[in-house]
Amino acid sequence: MDSLENLLTGLEKRQVRALARAISHIEDDGPFREAMIAYCFARGGRAHVLGVTGAPGAGKSSLVDRMVAFLRRQGKTVGVVAVDPSSPFSGGALLGDRIRMQDHATDKGVFIRSMGTRGSLGGLAYTTKDVVKIMDAYGFDIIIVETVGVGQAELDIMHVADTTLVVLTPGAGDAIQTIKAGIMEIADIFVVNKADLPGAEKVVSEIEMMLDMKCDHCVFRPPVVSVSALEGRGVEQLWQAVEKHVAYMQESGVLTTRREQRCVNETLSLVDYFWHRLVEKQYRQQDGVSKLLDRVKARQCDPYSAARQILTMICNGVGVGNQGQS
Repeated sequence: MDSLENLLTGLEKRQVRALARAISHIEDDGPFREAMIAYCFARGGRAHVLGVTGAPGAGKSSLVDRMVAFLRRQGKTVGVVAVDPSSPFSGGALLGDRIRMQDHATDKGVFIRSMGTRGSLGGLAYTTKDVVKIMDAYGFDIIIVETVGVGQAELDIMHVADTTLVVLTPGAGDAIQTIKAGIMEIADIFVVNKADLPGAEKVVSEIEMMLDMKCDHCVFRPPVVSVSALEGRGVEQLWQAVEKHVAYMQESGVLTTRREQRCVNETLSLVDYFWHRLVEKQYRQQDGVSKLLDRVKARQCDPYSAARQILTMICNGVGVGNQGQS
């Protein structure tokens, strides 16, 4: 049976088993979750978090595998969080990245954790941010977060990563259609993978054209890097682009600003989460809330008025200090 003291001591001593067990406690919403996050949050902020996102079949996992190999040759330690979609029927996930990245299985400088989305939208699992905090406190130099295959609206990676790679491929339809709107805006670097296939240069030129239209006054113009994960070509150039982006953020202060804003946003999202749990608890326990909702069902009270009355009931009945314990 794990104890909080053993887990924290193991993390401090960089024991892989402690890292794995700590992440399991986070995923299972274990009793030590908040205490471990408090410990890791105070010791974090050192790793550079690299987000890798893109459409299904873009070769993200193969690209991450090549990047891990390259970074290890540079002497850097790497933690990988690979998010796979969970089945809407069984709730399970294939977690195929463990199969694709077998070459790093015995490397003590690499730790790979696959996790299912468990119904979360946005391309990440609900616990991804906390898993990144644990890996950061553990001491990895680089943390790579690979999202599930995403479309134009799954943009959660921007709230986790310091640098976001958007991976595109030739033969996947109109590249301009793929990168419009939100995806275009979260990319710090565009990666055209499978550059060994016909049409790769066309995708590069289309992205550059979009950037010409959007980035006339950009301080940092996202570079477009061609890579062939299959052949291992272009990975060094990709990492050079990442390093340039890191240098720009450090010199301009953007990195600090991003991380500070991320902390604020996460805190506010947790307030919303605790409040939602509190409302659910009161709904189960208070007859007044249930009766009010019955009146809404019968159209005797409108939803806006009912919502305000429910908030009043909860605020009058529960102290703010008890919300996190609900």
